[in-house]
Amino acid sequence: MGLTKKQKEQLKKTIKTLSLKEAAEKLGIEPKQAKTYLLKIWGKEKYQKIVEKTEQKKDGGWLIAHWRALAFLAFLVLAVYLNSLGNDFVSDDIATIKDNPLIDQFSYLTSSRFNLRSTIIFFTHKLFGLNPAFFRLSNILFHLGSVWLIYYLLGFFFATPIPLFTAGVFAVHPILTEGVSWISGGPYSNSAFFILLSLASYLVWKNNLKKQFYLASLFSFIIALLFSEKVFWFPAVILLYEILLGNLKTTWPKVLLYFAVSGLWLFSLMGPVGSRIVSLETSYYQEPGTDNLLIKIPTAITSYLGLIFWPKNLAFYHSELNFGQAEYLLRLGGFWLFLALIGYFYKKDRRLFFWLSFFLITLSPTLTPLRIAWTVAERYVYLGALGVFVLIGLGIQKIGEIAKNQKIAYLIFALIILCLSTRTIIRNLDWRNQDTLWLATAKTSPSSSQNHNNLGDLYGRRGEYEKAVEEFKIAIKLKPNYADAYHNLANTYYQMGKDDLALENYQKALEFNPNLWQSHQNLAAIYFNQGKGQQAKEELEKAIVIDSQNVNLYINLAIVYRKLGEKEKASQALQQTLTLDPQNQKAKQLLLSPE
Repeated sequence: MGLTKKQKEQLKKTIKTLSLKEAAEKLGIEPKQAKTYLLKIWGKEKYQKIVEKTEQKKDGGWLIAHWRALAFLAFLVLAVYLNSLGNDFVSDDIATIKDNPLIDQFSYLTSSRFNLRSTIIFFTHKLFGLNPAFFRLSNILFHLGSVWLIYYLLGFFFATPIPLFTAGVFAVHPILTEGVSWISGGPYSNSAFFILLSLASYLVWKNNLKKQFYLASLFSFIIALLFSEKVFWFPAVILLYEILLGNLKTTWPKVLLYFAVSGLWLFSLMGPVGSRIVSLETSYYQEPGTDNLLIKIPTAITSYLGLIFWPKNLAFYHSELNFGQAEYLLRLGGFWLFLALIGYFYKKDRRLFFWLSFFLITLSPTLTPLRIAWTVAERYVYLGALGVFVLIGLGIQKIGEIAKNQKIAYLIFALIILCLSTRTIIRNLDWRNQDTLWLATAKTSPSSSQNHNNLGDLYGRRGEYEKAVEEFKIAIKLKPNYADAYHNLANTYYQMGKDDLALENYQKALEFNPNLWQSHQNLAAIYFNQGKGQQAKEELEKAIVIDSQNVNLYINLAIVYRKLGEKEKASQALQQTLTLDPQNQKAKQLLLSPE
């Protein structure tokens, strides 16, 4: 027996507040009858979307309905990142965590611009010491949280199983490892979680108009900014959503508040941006000037798309970006083709237009003419890749629809997950320690001056000094102003007993970077051993001007003063040491010693 007209009208209303079973019971009909009718008038996608929204409104209903999917996604994340927990500190982890003298002091939280990432590092160290597994574990947990949020968030846009397909790809894709397996990549996975939480809260507010969800969204955005200032672009995402899928006429005051928060944050960053440019030029020896966006943007976008769809040449340094006219035209064509695809979806499916635009918006802070970021770095695309993953998730679903067999879609999804998971697990092995990372990077970035410098350090630690010298010289040839490479080359010559060559290269290092106090310190050591006390004193005094908080410099200077017979100055240097470090035993012993 069919449904009456009255039952049909009531069903369409009650299904928006009750589950299918509850609505059917209330109307005295079979759930199967109700489902058949709703599928007929709405179609599968609209039916699933409305039913899932109804579950979301029920206390605990959404979690109960989706716990299997959430458990599966958790399994994926833990399965692919479990082998990274035993990895060591690498690259920036060493200076900022492992060898940071301030990490166990409260001043670590206030020594620079406050951010919540420093807070996580500080308390992780307090609880677990210098065990890299726990620092990395926080990244993995934030990544898992983002995966769950993506699954929930996409339920507002697409019917099942597209949210599962997209979240699954995000869970295991190897391009994201730099933001998860690398401890210092944590700000990207941390801030991404709160951006996704902010967007999800905003959409919940849009659906039920409860003020607390809007406030939660705004608060989450502020928290994201406290993890990384690079997420200042988020208001543009909210604006785009309202223009495409919302109602900007009524929500513009709410949207404007996001821009106000972002604007204030950007204003506060005007100083740090200048410092960032100076840092890149002095510490990373980047050439001053600006970049041509007609080259930079197509290069970056096509590089990211290539790594998303074929993640073979993953690298810490993407240095192989110099190419001829033919490759440039090919990349430019690929970039315009991608823009054309976005334009096509503006008319065809604005949900996909939104997510592909999301990919571009998230990368915008790094795609400027200012040289404040690398052209390509995998951590930059940690969140933005989601926009492309949505296209992949929808594509998998469409294949199943074309084949008229949903099992084919799940089979393709399983194969993609298997391949990507395998690549991620292998990539995690590259992050095991300094040696494995630099050797892996050498294969994909042979023209990276930074990596040749790192390889020189690797061989130097192994005692293979000739190989170390060769690598440092290659680094200098690739970047003639590379002060760090000159300094490290000088260190190697010093270890080899070639003091003259060491002196020459320390001086060369200071010529390109006068702030390298380490070169002044090592010059002082050579002069002291050669009996040139006056020159040793001058070098140490220069080093202290650069790093006035370094207790070892004061101790060494005190020893030199004593050698020169300047006992009062030696005593003052030791007193300064104890002012900086009251428990310094070496300084106390030297003060008690007559010589």
